[in-house]
Amino acid sequence: MILPIVPYGNVILRKVAAEITPDYAGLADLISSMWETMYASNGVGLAAPQINKSIRIFIVDSVQIIENLDEEDKDEYPGDEGIKQVFINPRLVSLEGELWAYNEGCLSIPKVRED
Repeated sequence: MILPIVPYGNVILRKVAAEITPDYAGLADLISSMWETMYASNGVGLAAPQINKSIRIFIVDSVQIIENLDEEDKDEYPGDEGIKQVFINPRLVSLEGELWAYNEGCLSIPKVRED
């Protein structure tokens, strides 16, 4: 099911989201709906607060970015196949790696991209 995406300025986007347990009601259906919503919106990632759920879960599919690079750009990222993953109760442990120039956007701020 495609879910509505809350716009920038909605208080839920600034609220600290709650952790969830593996038995969270309807978790599999929620994740399925998040994938469907993200792809229908031409997104690369989507967090639960963006669909008005104040819980700690987000999804990301960077595989589609790698697949859509032109051959010259693919040469810059040899062996990088991207990731398609669900993150539940994520925690930032460290920041490392090389910067990757990408035209970033946010589904809660449609039609705005950072160059």
